[in-house]
Amino acid sequence: MATKKQAVKSAAKKSAPQAAKKSAAKPAVKKAPAAKKSAAKPAAKTAPAAKKSAAKPAAQKSATPKAIKYVYTWGAGKADGNGSMKALLGGKGANLAEMTRINLPVPPGFTMTTEVCTYFYDHKRSYPSVLEAQVKAGIVNMEKLMGYKFGDAKGFPLLVAVRSGARDSMPGMMDTILNLGLNDDTVKSLAAATKNERFAWDCYRRFIQMYGDVVMGVQKLEGEEHEPFETVIENYKHEQHGENIIDSDLSAADNQELVKRFKALVKARCGKSFPTDPWQQLMGAAGAVFGSWMNDRASVYRRKYNIPSAWGTAVNVQAMVYGNTGPTSGSGVAFTRNPANGTDEFYGEFLINAQGEDVVAGVRTPEPVLNLKKEMPKSYAELLKVRQILEKHFKDVQDVEFTIQEGKLFMLQTRNGKRTAAAALKISMDMVKEKLIDWETAVLRNPADQ
Repeated sequence: MATKKQAVKSAAKKSAPQAAKKSAAKPAVKKAPAAKKSAAKPAAKTAPAAKKSAAKPAAQKSATPKAIKYVYTWGAGKADGNGSMKALLGGKGANLAEMTRINLPVPPGFTMTTEVCTYFYDHKRSYPSVLEAQVKAGIVNMEKLMGYKFGDAKGFPLLVAVRSGARDSMPGMMDTILNLGLNDDTVKSLAAATKNERFAWDCYRRFIQMYGDVVMGVQKLEGEEHEPFETVIENYKHEQHGENIIDSDLSAADNQELVKRFKALVKARCGKSFPTDPWQQLMGAAGAVFGSWMNDRASVYRRKYNIPSAWGTAVNVQAMVYGNTGPTSGSGVAFTRNPANGTDEFYGEFLINAQGEDVVAGVRTPEPVLNLKKEMPKSYAELLKVRQILEKHFKDVQDVEFTIQEGKLFMLQTRNGKRTAAAALKISMDMVKEKLIDWETAVLRNPADQ
């Protein structure tokens, strides 16, 4: 009998659940101490775990879901994004971030991602609820880095450029708006801050023309030969000057009068006044750039080059720098090597006292970029250094846009440059010799069918 009792006791110790079951089935008098002991042990062991597991779900429920990041900033050597993020930031935005990271002189800004574009088309041309706060934070970041305020009518106002940026380069297919943030008050503060009235009103005239065309749809009607804003300018030039003078020869008074006429044209064509609130201007411009992803030019280009419409475009908002302040300023485009024959030379063109759109629009005949060596030797020397840095970093020919503001160089874009088949072969061979790329890369860049 003693053996049986010992066996029962050891079974109760080894198997608490079984002991609990037996004590529930039989009279509880003899087994009460064992039942208390076996009940106490599991409770002592599992109580902390129960509290811990109960705490976890409560913490998860109370946590706010992290908002999707739709805005990526860059400036002063720091960037949220990098060159590998073209699918999200577009080619332009990714490379602006990358140039910032390698300490090239890039004006600060931010990118609204391609995900905003996708949302825009999926939700009847509306924006994610968190976008406004993120864009405002991006503007604040620019204000800190530039030292100017967006919409400031008392000091130097921060103006911005709004540009598209698809994953694959689509040159000239979508829209750009410069000098955004100007109105009848900020144009005066810009003139006072720069002591350059002609420059300020020139910027305002350009802004109304670009915004009126791209955002408000003031474009030529059926039967009209020329764009309406250009018609207004040409008529004014002949009326006031008796000839078709170049835009850079227009005085402050000329530009003030053209601003009045441009605003009257907008009112006549659109039935509403030109917007004066900088924030309204900015969101209108962003919507127009997202909208330009589906315009006829862009759609035809995508079909030709097999670019999926689902990719969408990013929107880049960048602090303005000015190539139109006078003879020590200008804008240009260039290739780090000759794209026609592959020669190792800086190849491109520029205009003195002009904004970037003037170079590609054919407003004036540009000069070869090599002439900058005489016109602005210091800026040209800096450009040559940037050229070397870009090729060493990207290990390919780069197609760049730049602005010089009163002798100071700023880089506005870089992308791999298109080139002829003959140029591609020479460039690849030269870069192998220079140890920028290896032989395998050179072969891949020159397919047999090319």
